[in-house]
Amino acid sequence: MLSSDKKLAGELKNILGFYPRNIALYQMALRHKSVLKSGVDTDKASNERLEFLGDALLNAVVAEHLFRRFPYKDEGFLTKMRSKVVSRNHLNNLANKMGLQHMLSKDTGGYSGSSIYGNALEALIGSIYLDLGFARAKKFILDRLFGLYIDLDALENTETDYKSKMIEWAQKEKKNIEFKVMEEARYAEDKTFLIGVFIDSDLKSQATHYSKKRAEQIAAEKAWEAISTINL
Repeated sequence: MLSSDKKLAGELKNILGFYPRNIALYQMALRHKSVLKSGVDTDKASNERLEFLGDALLNAVVAEHLFRRFPYKDEGFLTKMRSKVVSRNHLNNLANKMGLQHMLSKDTGGYSGSSIYGNALEALIGSIYLDLGFARAKKFILDRLFGLYIDLDALENTETDYKSKMIEWAQKEKKNIEFKVMEEARYAEDKTFLIGVFIDSDLKSQATHYSKKRAEQIAAEKAWEAISTINL
């Protein structure tokens, strides 16, 4: 192992609680597409595919954990809590608490998206799964994320329904808002939805997910961040 690989393995040990076996997977998880040269297949060389995998794993483990943690709560409560745990803002905060912002390879001059650290966290989960299997990925989510960083009591009192917030904002500002399915793609047995948020016919944000409702929420959260930044 190269000295740079050993350094990364040591840093990952502090975050993951174990040493990675296939360091290349974790290097990919921490590589944003902005650092790749033009002409490179970003889907294969960046962390985007690992993010897709990690997102699915995270949702499954979070759903099971909440199901067991709140045995008397209904489906609506569990759905809202899961949305809060996996929201872009919350995942970004978790990633920053873990120190991923200092480990992610990115071109800050060419890209400043606010979700890149949360995406890297999901990609990291995907790399754990491919490297050491589902049980280890699940253990990381439960022991490290829930065990050290996630405060469910605080999240329970946090509002994260960004689609409703965007609709309320649009009504107040007398703007027309639409959530449109821009593309449907199938990967093996799973279908993904690309949802766009349009404000007065202008595309404000977009997001992809295998759940249409989840894609709408992610896109709405990105749109909310955008209008909050530029004060439309």
